[in-house]
Amino acid sequence: MALILEKHKMPVQDPEVRAHNFEEVALGYDEETAVAEAERCLHCKVPQCRKGCPVSIDIPTFIGKIKERDFDGAIATIKESNALPAICGRVCPQENQCEKHCILAKRGESVAIGRLERFVADRELAVDKEVKPVERAADAQKVAVIGAGPSGLSCAGDLAKKCYDVTIFEALHKAGGVLSYGIPEFRLPKDTVVKKEIENIEKLGVKIEVDSVAGRLYTVDELMQEEGFDAVFIGTGAGLPRFQGIPGENFNGVYSANEFLTRCNLMKAYKFPEYATPIQVGRHVAVVGGGNVAMDAARTALRLGAEKVSIIYRRSEA
Repeated sequence: MALILEKHKMPVQDPEVRAHNFEEVALGYDEETAVAEAERCLHCKVPQCRKGCPVSIDIPTFIGKIKERDFDGAIATIKESNALPAICGRVCPQENQCEKHCILAKRGESVAIGRLERFVADRELAVDKEVKPVERAADAQKVAVIGAGPSGLSCAGDLAKKCYDVTIFEALHKAGGVLSYGIPEFRLPKDTVVKKEIENIEKLGVKIEVDSVAGRLYTVDELMQEEGFDAVFIGTGAGLPRFQGIPGENFNGVYSANEFLTRCNLMKAYKFPEYATPIQVGRHVAVVGGGNVAMDAARTALRLGAEKVSIIYRRSEA
């Protein structure tokens, strides 16, 4: 059979439509497209794709199960290594990790590993599959996790599966970290994806305490010496903005991307007037920077009503 050198296309919202709403842009594969994409996999004797995965998912095995239409087996394989597959299938930079090492990429496009991960993860979330709590001993070791972002949630999920008693302390009023306050709704839906993935972590037996600021509520020493925790994992994220130190940074209408996206995503400014979170968007918005966060801010500004959005970047467009 001849090699198919291009990925099967992902259905997406029309650009003219999606520029005016916060609904998810990428719509996901259907079953037939997912199976057809899985059939592109060469099942190399020495798979390079797995080397590029930070959590070493058994990529050839889960793709092989999709090819056989064993979708339950595929998601089970992924979850052996990844606690947040529906999230990673959307926002993990596969093009620089697993897909970058795919042998097919030397002649054409890699297998759409991320899209396939999203397909089986979404399929499981849609049926609301029961997640059974892990049985643990009454004297199981206790672990405190500081921060309910991606690293904290992943750590907690993995430890729960190993029968530890885990409690997450989250400073904000909602778990998720950058998944909730940073990545826009149109890239990562909060209620249908993030919330459900977090609930699945909780179903394993993980406890999440929100509005709990580490250092004020408890120090690390107090957690271990007074609250009885045997270990502490600190996953407080890297969410502080870095300003340029130039005149005008403190003017009204100048936001860090962190604040702008937090107001929109976590505080639901895009749902005005249901949520009365103040957010200022001018007719012409300038975004300084060209990375993922800058692109999220630019796309959000357009959806909030800006007539023109300009990206100001120190490097070339490429």
